[in-house]
Amino acid sequence: MTDTRTHTRAVTVLLALLALFLPAVPQASAAAPGVQEVTGFGSNPGALRMFRHVPDGLPRGRPVVVVLHGCTQDAAGYGAGSGWTELADRWGFSVVLPQQTSGNNLQSCFNWFQAGDIARGQGEAASIAQMADKQVADAGADPSRVYVTGLSAGGAMTAVMMAAYPEKFAAGGVVAGLPYGCAQAAGSPYVCMYVGATQSARQWGDRVRAARPGYAGPWPRLTVFQGTADYTVKPVNMTDLMEQWTDVRGADQVADASDTVAGYPHQVFRDASGATAVETYSITGMGHGQPVDPGSGPTQCGTAGAYLLDVDLCAAQVLGHSWGLG
Repeated sequence: MTDTRTHTRAVTVLLALLALFLPAVPQASAAAPGVQEVTGFGSNPGALRMFRHVPDGLPRGRPVVVVLHGCTQDAAGYGAGSGWTELADRWGFSVVLPQQTSGNNLQSCFNWFQAGDIARGQGEAASIAQMADKQVADAGADPSRVYVTGLSAGGAMTAVMMAAYPEKFAAGGVVAGLPYGCAQAAGSPYVCMYVGATQSARQWGDRVRAARPGYAGPWPRLTVFQGTADYTVKPVNMTDLMEQWTDVRGADQVADASDTVAGYPHQVFRDASGATAVETYSITGMGHGQPVDPGSGPTQCGTAGAYLLDVDLCAAQVLGHSWGLG
């Protein structure tokens, strides 16, 4: 049997090395205006913190968006910088902002690569699910209109939530993230990030189906944003995400529609019923980060900064519009 101390050292080294390859973003204060911490939201097996933003006077029956930050970011900073809290005030919905702690991960990355944090009923995934349930109950929100999105490690955790808790989320938006079970399929998070895992569409789909055995659907629909010049999470991961979720949704891997949005290639993959299963946005020339488009126009949102990249397209606005939040 492996010595416990050796195992602990190995895990610590793994987390430290992984942090070298993921975004280093100055943290903002979690006590930002309009963002409040919530305690007592459940058993919290993943030992996360819960924050939320609820616009003043929000009526009951409105949607909820769960927003997952990237490494070394914090909940409020990413929520504001990505544009999600701004859109919540503009359109009228509430935002749940889970926050990782350094006790779980030295660089505050969600542990998308740890088997104990990505399985239903366990670890960080279970904590995030409890936060979503808490907000639906507290706000009297519409449980059929709960969505999840995130950047980088938060994007990978978005895929985790869609796979482990598909009944809780109508759709998900992955920004510069990775498919569910990628680290396990590739044998290493580094291989997953830089090379990708060698899996067929069916094998990718089987990983999702195994996360929620016996589930008959409906499965969430997926939107992916990926920079073509991203050297932290290679663009092959967007292809893998597309293959994974088209297979889960019973669609093929041939785009049914192709056009451009704000000048960037956009593809739509529809299932047998004609409903959108997966959408992809390939952001030409963009590196690793969240697409934002600062300004006061109706399609603009977000604030440019480290890993918040001004590319004249705000991913949060595109997602919110496609989810019918506006």
